[in-house]
Amino acid sequence: MSEARPGGILIIVGTFLVGLVLSQLPLPGVFEWGRPEWVPMILIYWVLALPHRVGLGMAWMMGLSLDLLKGSTLGLNALALTLIAFLTLLIHQRLRMFPLWKQALMVMVLVGINQLTFHWMQSIAGNPRDSFMFMLPSLVSALVWPWIFVLLRSIRRTFRVT
Repeated sequence: MSEARPGGILIIVGTFLVGLVLSQLPLPGVFEWGRPEWVPMILIYWVLALPHRVGLGMAWMMGLSLDLLKGSTLGLNALALTLIAFLTLLIHQRLRMFPLWKQALMVMVLVGINQLTFHWMQSIAGNPRDSFMFMLPSLVSALVWPWIFVLLRSIRRTFRVT
């Protein structure tokens, strides 16, 4: 049995901070619509890998952080990320058994639910969108998922985060 390092939560929070930074990096206008949803992908990974350590509370805190960074209505990202964490917790045992390409499809669905929830709540708040281009990040996130999964798994194993 391997020993868990006491700083494991710092590694988890550090990966979320990197995700928050990546979500704010400026991109050219053409690529802005296709930006992967870094924070939801990192949340899905950690809930999948360590459901006993990362759950709804962490999702809520990361969502509030994302709301503050993006300047959106406070609580919209928090609600969407909490929903994603809940759904991932429901299926995490099955999802762990899937090959990476099937996990990527599920990530596309989960990030799509995140996007739909966020934009639905934004339209209720009075900021409706006319096109469905906001769903493009779910496809891009699915394409990026295998690399994110391998990178985060190697970080988790290197620092023995359990």
